[in-house]
Amino acid sequence: MTKHKEKTRKKARVWVVISIIILAVALLAVVGTALEYSGVFGSKAKALTIEPGSGSQQIAQELKKTGVIHSETLFRIAAKVNAADGQWQTGTYDLKSHSNYQEICKILTTPQTASIKVTIPEGKQVKQIAKLCQEAGVCNAEEFLAACDKSNYHHDFLKAIDNRSDLEGYLFPDTYYFEANTDPKAVIEAMLTNFGQQLYTEEYRARAEELGYSFDQMLTLASIIESEAAKESDRYTISGVFHNRLNEPGLFPKLQSCVTVEYAIGIKKTIISLEDTKYESPYNTYLYPGLPIGPICCPGEMSLKAALYPESNNYYYFESDKYGTIHFAATFEEHSNIQQDVQANWHPDNNFEE
Repeated sequence: MTKHKEKTRKKARVWVVISIIILAVALLAVVGTALEYSGVFGSKAKALTIEPGSGSQQIAQELKKTGVIHSETLFRIAAKVNAADGQWQTGTYDLKSHSNYQEICKILTTPQTASIKVTIPEGKQVKQIAKLCQEAGVCNAEEFLAACDKSNYHHDFLKAIDNRSDLEGYLFPDTYYFEANTDPKAVIEAMLTNFGQQLYTEEYRARAEELGYSFDQMLTLASIIESEAAKESDRYTISGVFHNRLNEPGLFPKLQSCVTVEYAIGIKKTIISLEDTKYESPYNTYLYPGLPIGPICCPGEMSLKAALYPESNNYYYFESDKYGTIHFAATFEEHSNIQQDVQANWHPDNNFEE
């Protein structure tokens, strides 16, 4: 056998091996695509909200982010194959387990009957959210409140709550789409699912633990910050004040937050009175030390981040004037002077029901 023929045979064997590898890779890709496309990997049940104008790329990103799909690329291919591009329908959808990409495309391109848009602003209380849902025609407010019992739901972040049964703080503020007369539990489930996706993250849980608090405690602080801050820029400074007080319980055993008293009583006041601060409630931070037993509203992510990453400052007091400007103070004397100035023309009897 000549050297030329031997060299030719070696090259042929190399190409055979390469061809086998290419075929194997291609076969694995086809099998993987089939499994992805069919949903064999198992999609978790998630609530997905599609806003007006959402495109295939944005929807694919949200589906991947929430864990419903494994591949954005494959979903976008499925969208083209199923002529779903440009046909997406606004609304909040509950995507069931093991839905394949074709089924997801069908669900998200099917118009929802009487879809109603409901926007829940940051800082609303559960009772206010119930009212907003009723006013929009989504569900009855009383039935909504009756359904706000954590025993009705099975999210991990609710299992850690052992001192109350309500869902205050855990209904994530966002824009949702529902059908008229939706079961209140389905509405609440969508909000809880969204909360889990947006706020109950590994980063935020780890940060709370690093600070020496539970996630629920930091959510509680976030709700106080949300209620106290009129401007976004104030959130981190206010958080610094509360952390300063929490870190020195010997000097500052109580947070003395007016909004916790207002929540306990159920009214908003221009100035709370001395009598108000004596109102018996585990939410009253003038009466009891440390954080209250739970959130006083449903905060947004900005306030949670402020609670977890407070500004480093030497303030221990703050006072808000009638224009919403917050004045911070390091000493009680300074704080008292500020109070006298900003409260000069206020009337403590200016209050209204929430």
